[in-house]
Amino acid sequence: MTQHAPKPSPIHDGVKIGHVHLRVADIERALTFYCDVLGFHITQRYGDSAVFIAAGDYHHHIGLNTWESKGGSPPPQGSTGLYHTAILYPTRPSLADALRRVMAAGIPLDGASDHGVSEALYLRDPDQNGVELYWDKPRELWPVDAKGHLQMYSRRLDLDNLLTEPTPEKPTESDIKNQRIRLQALSRWENEGGALPEANLSETNPEKIHR
Repeated sequence: MTQHAPKPSPIHDGVKIGHVHLRVADIERALTFYCDVLGFHITQRYGDSAVFIAAGDYHHHIGLNTWESKGGSPPPQGSTGLYHTAILYPTRPSLADALRRVMAAGIPLDGASDHGVSEALYLRDPDQNGVELYWDKPRELWPVDAKGHLQMYSRRLDLDNLLTEPTPEKPTESDIKNQRIRLQALSRWENEGGALPEANLSETNPEKIHR
């Protein structure tokens, strides 16, 4: 009788993708896109070779580094690798705000789609990494068939309609104060030796320590 290996249990439903780490050619050029255009902020920097950025007070949602890619070129067509980084916005107005930022920076879109479960904008960062900006519709609006199976689709997203969404409220004075306190604490930590020694930054990939 053939014996079958036991089926592994499903992954815990609380597991999430915590961050993505990208190889880039130029740190400052990448920061112009991710921070100046999209609005992320720096949480930690490793000299001119790597930087962590985040939304809110998370340690980092995106890592950018030039450890093996400084001055490099995007991979040629037909190569394997990352297709895109998907950045989830909490509301439709916040996605509209992202679109306004991208348009103001003169960055072209590769596409814009309504997937039934979400609405998404597609573009590329300066290193030609694919980027998706999207928001999830309420779960009760997700399209399903008669048996309750998800039925996603791709239809043209009406950008003019998206741009009618109101501008999100600006952070309150309390939000700004709390963010300032967090950044000051981070600065003190780095000044007290929390960051890697400067002399080793250009040659050291700190993640290799843990491999």
